[in-house]
Amino acid sequence: MPYFTTTDGTELYYTEQGSGQPVLLSHGWPLSSDAWQVELKLLADHGYRAIAHDRRGHGRSAKTYTGNDMDTYARDLAELVEHLDLRDLVVVGHSTGGGEVVRYAAQHGAGRVTKVITAGAVPPIMLQSEANPDGTPIEALDAIRDGVLHDRSQFYQDLAVPFFGANREGAEVSQGAKDDFWRQGMLVNLAAAYDCVKAFSETDFTEDLKALDVPILIAQGDDDQIVPIAAAAERSIDLVAHGTLKVYPGAPHGIFGDYQTALDADILAFIAQ
Repeated sequence: MPYFTTTDGTELYYTEQGSGQPVLLSHGWPLSSDAWQVELKLLADHGYRAIAHDRRGHGRSAKTYTGNDMDTYARDLAELVEHLDLRDLVVVGHSTGGGEVVRYAAQHGAGRVTKVITAGAVPPIMLQSEANPDGTPIEALDAIRDGVLHDRSQFYQDLAVPFFGANREGAEVSQGAKDDFWRQGMLVNLAAAYDCVKAFSETDFTEDLKALDVPILIAQGDDDQIVPIAAAAERSIDLVAHGTLKVYPGAPHGIFGDYQTALDADILAFIAQ
């Protein structure tokens, strides 16, 4: 399995399939590059070099106690891109990964990144405040931290239900999908999982979005129960210079089922433009 060591000595796992223009995929919390298995094959089948990494602390990467913050995540990504010498690069991020690729592209991606794609992403800022009334209350985020700290196994099982919208009438979410969410979540070490909640919810990406000078596709389901669309995609589109907003009626936060099929088609079309 391919590993890369960052300048601070953290070993990161990554996987790649195919050849051609590179597309780098960044996963959500508490997942790993395994969340992108369908997209890795799909992109490779369509003539792209598809790459996905496990964020520090997640998946098969080093179980870090330090550096579990968005600046470090973006720097890790920049070092991986430089290590692989990726150019004409498309970056794709889901949820926390959406924040990671936006910060990377804005602060490190000049001359390398040509397009950005986010899905259910946390920018511009997830935390509720007077300036962001549609955001997530701190009490809900504290409940996530409490769940991770006291019984993370049960918490990840419970979280998989709203993540995929399995609590909605008529939802068709397999037990396997929920089990795989749990499996990936259990690979995150506790410190990294706990600290990442602050990273994904309290980081302000407003200036990063404003700084992007490449096309960005901002995608989100309008029944996202994890990242409120009114505080995320609907605000982000007003901050970017070259943005396209795509809203998926009834779609959840997790990329699965009909939502995955539609989103993947839109990703391929946007890259090909």
